[in-house]
Amino acid sequence: MEVWERGLGQSSLDRTLALLGLACTENAEEFTVGESDRRLLELRELMFGPQVKALAHCPQCDTALELNFNVADVRVRTEASERQLLLSDAGYEASIRIPTLGDLKTLREATSDQLEKLLLGRCLLRAGHDGQAVALEELPEAFIHVVSERMGEADPQAEIRLQLECPGCHHRWPGDFDVESFFWAEIQAWAGRMLNEVHQLAAAYGWSEGEILALSPMRRHLYLNLVTD
Repeated sequence: MEVWERGLGQSSLDRTLALLGLACTENAEEFTVGESDRRLLELRELMFGPQVKALAHCPQCDTALELNFNVADVRVRTEASERQLLLSDAGYEASIRIPTLGDLKTLREATSDQLEKLLLGRCLLRAGHDGQAVALEELPEAFIHVVSERMGEADPQAEIRLQLECPGCHHRWPGDFDVESFFWAEIQAWAGRMLNEVHQLAAAYGWSEGEILALSPMRRHLYLNLVTD
């Protein structure tokens, strides 16, 4: 409840860091985006169970599509992501590390057009051309694009893409599943239910919020049934 209250005025990144800070002993700013999403999926499963129910709209005819899947269906089954990569293409080579939440936090004010190069500037460990060291500014756009693509491939959990088909017009399209946004929407709905339960029980019995929240979910449910019967 405290994380939800603080998160009401926060950005998606800050909410992610707050949720991970609640659930993890490690410094969440050191997680890659994929590691962050994997931890959020684990936390979401602990709070609300393995099943996910969501709604999407067809971009062609706007028909609503109900989605039902399990967390395990979108969890990437790979070993831990590589933290450093050595890439080469057309005579250029670069040693890079995978961006972290800390990098994104530092660059939170950057525009989408700036972000790719700024991230690469933070994560580039070494670059060269035909055996000679070169600066970031000397790397061609084509090579920078190759590096960015490889960085994404090395952190596969960072992008969850669902293959969707409209039940009305049968249009097919890839849909991105944003773990943090979906999880946060569920937390907001849960918080609303909890506040309603606190209100009803406090009005009926005069208990404090702390006393009500200390009750098990089953006992709160039973008391609510007595109040509403």
